[in-house]
Amino acid sequence: MSEALDVEHLRQWIGREQVVEDVLTPGLVNRFSATFGLGSQPARPGDPAPRLIHFCLCLDAAPTGGLGADGHPARGAFLPPVPLPRRMWASSDIAFSGDVRVGDTILRESRIASVELKQGRGGTLCFVSVDHSISACGAVVVTERQNLVYRDAAGPAPASAPAAAPVAAPRGEGVESIDLSEPLLFRYSALTFNAHRIHYDLPYATGEEGYPALVVHGPLQATLLLHFAARRTGRAPDRFAFRGIAPAFCRGALELHAGPLAEGDGAAALEVWSAEPAGPVAMQAKAEWHA
Repeated sequence: MSEALDVEHLRQWIGREQVVEDVLTPGLVNRFSATFGLGSQPARPGDPAPRLIHFCLCLDAAPTGGLGADGHPARGAFLPPVPLPRRMWASSDIAFSGDVRVGDTILRESRIASVELKQGRGGTLCFVSVDHSISACGAVVVTERQNLVYRDAAGPAPASAPAAAPVAAPRGEGVESIDLSEPLLFRYSALTFNAHRIHYDLPYATGEEGYPALVVHGPLQATLLLHFAARRTGRAPDRFAFRGIAPAFCRGALELHAGPLAEGDGAAALEVWSAEPAGPVAMQAKAEWHA
C-alpha cells in the first residue's frame, strides 16, 4: 500500500511551469514515419511533419541513474510527487492551428493546471492535468490539455467477486488491422525516450505489474488512430481528443475502427477507437475538422 496522499501538498505544484526547446530534425521525422508506415520519402527542410510527432519532442532527458524501478523518472521536479506507484497517460485534448515543419526550432511551454483526487473501483486515483503550448518559429501551432492518472498497484480480486467478462468493442464502418510487435513498441519507446518497463520488459510487465503481456503505449495508439482518421477523410484533423478505456496488449493484432463521418456547415467529426480482436475498446478518440 502507498503512503498517505496529501493532496494539499500536491496542489502546491499547480501553476508550476516548464519551458523546453528542441529542433525537429529530418532524422526524427524519417524514424517516426518508418515506425508508423507513413511513407518512405526522406524528410526535407520545410516539409510539414506528421501530426503527433510533438510527443517525440522536448522530452525529459532524465539520467538513467535517476530512474525508478518502473523506469519512470523520479517525481517531484516538474510533476508533483504523487505517492502512488502506477502512472498512466489517461487522455489528451489537442488543437492544431498550424504545422510543425522539418528544421523548426520547437518551444514547449507547460503548466500544471490541476491536481484532483477521486475514488475508483480499485481505490484512490490522483489526476494531474498539464497544459502544453507548442510553438514553432514564434507561433503557437499546437495546444494540448494532458491528463495523467496515478493509482495504487492492483491487488487480487476478492474470491466472492469474480471479474465480469469485458464487453467486446463494436465494429466500425471502417476497420484496419495493425500488427502489434515487440519491435513496434520498442521503436516507439525509443522515439519518446520512454523507459517505462511495461512496454519492453516482459518479465517485469507480467511478474511485477501483473499484466498478461507487454502494454501498448497510449500515445502510440493515439497516433495510429489520428492517422487512421486522416486516411479516412484525406486530411489531418484540426482537433483530436483521446481517452484510454482499457489496456491493449502486444499479443497479436490491434484493430482500428471508425464510425460514420458526421458533417455539417463545412465542419466534420469522426469517432475512432482501438481494440484487440474480440476485446473491449482500448482507446476512444474523436477527430474534428473545422469549417
